[in-house]
Amino acid sequence: MRIAIYGYGNIGRGVELAIRANADQELVGVFTRRAPETVKTLTGAPVYAADTLAARAAEIDVVILCGGSATDLPVQTPAIARKCNVVDSFDTHARIPEHFDAVDAAAKASGHTALISGGWDPGMFSLARLYGAAILPDGKDYTFWGRGVSQGHSDAIRRIPGVVDARQYTVPIPAALDAVRAGDQPELTARQKHLRECYVVAAEGADLSAIETAIKTMPNYFADYDTTVNFITAEEMRRDHSALPHGGMVIRTGKTGAKGEHKHTIEYRLQLDSNPEFTAGVLTALARAVVRLNAKGDTGCKTIFDLPPALLSPLSAAELRAQML
Repeated sequence: MRIAIYGYGNIGRGVELAIRANADQELVGVFTRRAPETVKTLTGAPVYAADTLAARAAEIDVVILCGGSATDLPVQTPAIARKCNVVDSFDTHARIPEHFDAVDAAAKASGHTALISGGWDPGMFSLARLYGAAILPDGKDYTFWGRGVSQGHSDAIRRIPGVVDARQYTVPIPAALDAVRAGDQPELTARQKHLRECYVVAAEGADLSAIETAIKTMPNYFADYDTTVNFITAEEMRRDHSALPHGGMVIRTGKTGAKGEHKHTIEYRLQLDSNPEFTAGVLTALARAVVRLNAKGDTGCKTIFDLPPALLSPLSAAELRAQML
């Protein structure tokens, strides 16, 4: 299947490497808003101007969108779904319903198939929550992220005027995690579960107080958390924050038995050296499913909940039964 990458940042580079690892996929090219001649790809893949995508749509089976959720994907995904099948990693949880509606309308009108909010959360963690709740209906689930770099939150900070670069670390609060694993089923607010640590390189002469206020009051990202903002130099950013680790866990605790006397815990955990490269692995698997759905005439917008697991695998149904069931 022929895949195009739209946007060439950390996730775009990860997708490029992930496609190379899949024998049934090939990279048509990278589409960028930058001048194509200034972009050098990791594998030598060709680079095209973003506004030439429509002219090459016939060469593409699916486009993996690698922009940010704050401002890029809400505009880009519906627009490109009118031209091609698409996959994105939109991760602003509170806005997923409206994003779905916009993409669904565009994809249905053009006969394309789209999948939004792919990755690990939303994505693989979403499946863990669904499975846990279905198996243990008398229970409660909890999601913890980190300690690691959130690409979406870091991108949101970088969009603030006066910010040159930024990294945001999500940090679970140990006491909350211990209480959940003990099966106590505590009621926890967002602030009680996680801290947010921000490291920011500001432009010369920028209003640091205004930047800090903009970060700490940003809805859907920082307003509901205890957040620290640390201003550092570009050299310190390169030296101390160049890696992009992440991870976390989804925990479901529940009871069974005539009187609820038996306790159970389900825990799904990820520990990632490279957040964007793991996310890219999920996106390329989802791209496989999107191409297969579209070939069957199943159009409109989907989420990971709508996909039979077999559609993500390059193996046949017989191979899956023999090797994995």
